Amino acid sequence: MATVRTRFAPSPTGYMHIGGMRTALFNWLWARHNGGTFILRIDDTDQQRNLDEALGPILRAFKWLGLNWDEGPEIGGPYAPYFQSQRGEQYRTAADRLLREGKAYRCFETKEQIDEDRKLAEAEKRPYLSARRSLLLSDAEVQNLLAEGRPHVVRFLIPRDQKVVIDDHIRGRVEWDAGLMADPVIMRGDGSPLYNFATVIDDSQMQITHVVRAEEHLSNTPTQVLLHQALGNTLPEFAHIPYVAAPGGKEKLSKRKLSQYRNNASFKKLCDKGDAVFAQIGLAGQAGLDPVMVEFYERVGFLPAGILNGLLRLGWSLDDKTELFSLADAVKLFTLDRVVKAPAGFDPDKMVSYQQHWMMQLPLAEKVAGCLPYLEKSGLIASPPTPANREFVARLVAALGERIRLFSDVLDVAYFFKDEITYDEKEFAKRVAKEGVPTLLAGYRARIAALSDWTVENLEAALKSYCEEQGQSAGTLIHALRISTTGVPIGPGVYECVLLVGRERVLSRIDQAIQRATH
Repeated sequence: MATVRTRFAPSPTGYMHIGGMRTALFNWLWARHNGGTFILRIDDTDQQRNLDEALGPILRAFKWLGLNWDEGPEIGGPYAPYFQSQRGEQYRTAADRLLREGKAYRCFETKEQIDEDRKLAEAEKRPYLSARRSLLLSDAEVQNLLAEGRPHVVRFLIPRDQKVVIDDHIRGRVEWDAGLMADPVIMRGDGSPLYNFATVIDDSQMQITHVVRAEEHLSNTPTQVLLHQALGNTLPEFAHIPYVAAPGGKEKLSKRKLSQYRNNASFKKLCDKGDAVFAQIGLAGQAGLDPVMVEFYERVGFLPAGILNGLLRLGWSLDDKTELFSLADAVKLFTLDRVVKAPAGFDPDKMVSYQQHWMMQLPLAEKVAGCLPYLEKSGLIASPPTPANREFVARLVAALGERIRLFSDVLDVAYFFKDEITYDEKEFAKRVAKEGVPTLLAGYRARIAALSDWTVENLEAALKSYCEEQGQSAGTLIHALRISTTGVPIGPGVYECVLLVGRERVLSRIDQAIQRATH
């Protein structure tokens, strides 16, 4: 059996779409599962675009997720170049060969002629087929038209007496009647190739064995198969995977409909999280930072393991119960026959769930290392962090435990780093400004101010004994203490919060809360 060679061939748009990344992952996994080769090829036919700037986010996404490529940008390979814009000679050579062998022709038909042919076919309720008027021209007439600079394209001559048949790994047996296909343009008048032609040349010359791609390319397949056959190429195997559907819907996930997706509660929650984080770390309003793009997840503090797990489960399943897969597990278990045919719905809550699982597996030191950059960029700690910063953040992250689902979640407890806090007004009125509570707080403040050794055990014992003496519920004082010292009703254990805020600031904050509640 030949070595499996797969490829992912994005256009450098400046973004890496989450659906495209899923396709890339499936290609990567199939290559790795079979001990094969994964090629990253760049379809950069737009010469006007700044390639480095546009390609950067794509390469960044692959590197962040740990999906290394064996051939392609930055590393080269035996079938270089891996940029379509640098392969013009290969396309021209192949087109010239098809012209010589009578399998392609120069078409001089005008746009008006073709439009008229299409209208006539529509009126007669039949498929549009190329009229092939230019095939009636003699060689001399063709040369004369070329000499005078007559606009033209090169079309592939579809063999209309054939059927095209493939056995798709996911779709099963698929057939097309070539007699119903128009002759496709393979080269423009300026000598640049069209997608279907360039793809066939590249896949053949790079010896791609499996074309794993989105189902929207299924309609391109018959033309590509016929081109492969005309050139005498070994046909690759095909696997057309379903698209990633929008959250709560059935249409394809699209960056153009972000405002519409925000009507979905879980998608909006993820967007709001990103907005809040980016505003604090200097990325507010940056293009491409939304949940449809891979970079969003990196910047907001996801782990590669969480995203990879989520992408794998977007349209692939091992069985009806297994949800969690490491990348190593996925390499061992991935097969194309387990890809589902139906569109896979993008579920932000599930992505967060996978992320939470893998974050819980992370050692404390790695969690701290992931959280520190957010605190630095938001100005909450020194940059670079001091040893004292690192020690404090380690204590904080340990105390937060499962509350750290994303690295950026550490920004939710900024009150541990600031001198001033912002109160949850509703909770303050309910928990602190209530009759009798300020007096209770003042008494507890006096007790802990007299303690020489602040520990969780000592703080808790002081609170319980004081409440018993006062005939008050411990819960009343616990809630008041939390709001007074942090401003919010949730967080780590209240005594851990007190220790993290620190003696001086705790006593000061209790004083401020009492004054606020009584004036």
